[in-house]
Amino acid sequence: MNGAFQSSSLRAAFSYCVQQVRNYDYHHYLCLLELPPNMRKAAFAIRTFNIETARAMDVASDPKIGLMRLVWWQEAIDKIYDKKTIEHPTAQALSSVIHENRITKGWLKRLVQARINDARREVTEIPEKIEELERYAEDTVSTILYTTLQAGGIMSTAADHAASHIGKASGLLLLIKSLPYHASRNRHFSYIPIEVGKKHGLLVEQGGRSEIQLDSQENLRNAVFDMASIANVHLQKARGLAGTVPAEARPVLLPAVPAQVLLDSLRRVHFDVFDPRLAKGILGLPPLWFQLKLKWHSWRGTY
Repeated sequence: MNGAFQSSSLRAAFSYCVQQVRNYDYHHYLCLLELPPNMRKAAFAIRTFNIETARAMDVASDPKIGLMRLVWWQEAIDKIYDKKTIEHPTAQALSSVIHENRITKGWLKRLVQARINDARREVTEIPEKIEELERYAEDTVSTILYTTLQAGGIMSTAADHAASHIGKASGLLLLIKSLPYHASRNRHFSYIPIEVGKKHGLLVEQGGRSEIQLDSQENLRNAVFDMASIANVHLQKARGLAGTVPAEARPVLLPAVPAQVLLDSLRRVHFDVFDPRLAKGILGLPPLWFQLKLKWHSWRGTY
């Protein structure tokens, strides 16, 4: 009876994960549906863990509460590896996946720590260089791909290198897309590095502090273009490794497709992050076209 209850509870936990990814990360939800059935449970649990940590600050009424939630997840990872029970559907699904697939603890801890460091960063603490954003993307987005590859039993240096580049590209592009959202929450343009803001006339010194301010729409577009160009380089590097990436790893790397879609959408609106077309469909592309593009890459075994 107890075993049946646990089985039912775990099924409910995985169902919750699928719904969370569908609700809050739809383009990756479609990517995960292209994975082999034996990899989907792990992939959905890992993606949901990312959603929980990524949204912690956004859903909290007070930044301190959001930070507490992130610290809770950091401690939850330790408890999961100590085989302690946590009454939370994402934690239950993640625990099952971790113990079934022997997921490396350090990757999950690194993801949460990156979110905590970002949450503690003041509005005025602007990254100095683009490399800081690349590192943040590596620690959060690339890590999801590493753990998914590991859950699938795929050990490939080429796949890991491709995952690193895809994660950096995806992370940079999503930070770009979120610039208007963060500006609306009084975070100004704190995800535009000082070196980029200075180059394009967006950097303002006030009271001994540096701020990125929108004085020129053209200057902002130029800054976004520079950041998107670096993301594009990472996508090209990832695709350059395709010939050495094992066939079984390529479905895990399908998030390169939505990254490319977002990059193409930015090009169409001339890198204007405030253009309402970016918010339409899936990353600016009609849903049917997005799904066809994803299916085409999945069928061909490319990314």
